[in-house]
Amino acid sequence: MADVRRLVLDVLKPHDPPLVAFTADVADTESVEAISGSLIELDKEVQNVKLTLEGSSLDYDAVEAAVEDLGGTIHSVDEVAFGDYIVEERLTLQDG
Repeated sequence: MADVRRLVLDVLKPHDPPLVAFTADVADTESVEAISGSLIELDKEVQNVKLTLEGSSLDYDAVEAAVEDLGGTIHSVDEVAFGDYIVEERLTLQDG
C-alpha cells in the first residue's frame, strides 16, 4: 500500500489544552512532518478544529492516539492523500 502523505481531520477537542498547545503536541507524533490547526467552531464545552497533517508516511493510528491522549476525538477524515507526492485538487466542470 502507498504511504499516507496528507490527512485533513475534523477533530472535537476540549478547551484545554488551547489550540496552539494541542496542535504542537500532535506535531510531536513521530510520522508528522508538518501540521496546521484551524478553529472551526467554538461552544461552551468544546472546540471543533481542523487539523491538516503532512509527512512522507503518516501513521494514522499514532495520530489518532495523540489526539485522544489530549482529550480529543476524530469526527471524520475529510481528506487523505497517498503516493509519491501530493496531488493538489483542481476545480473541474463538475465543481462549477
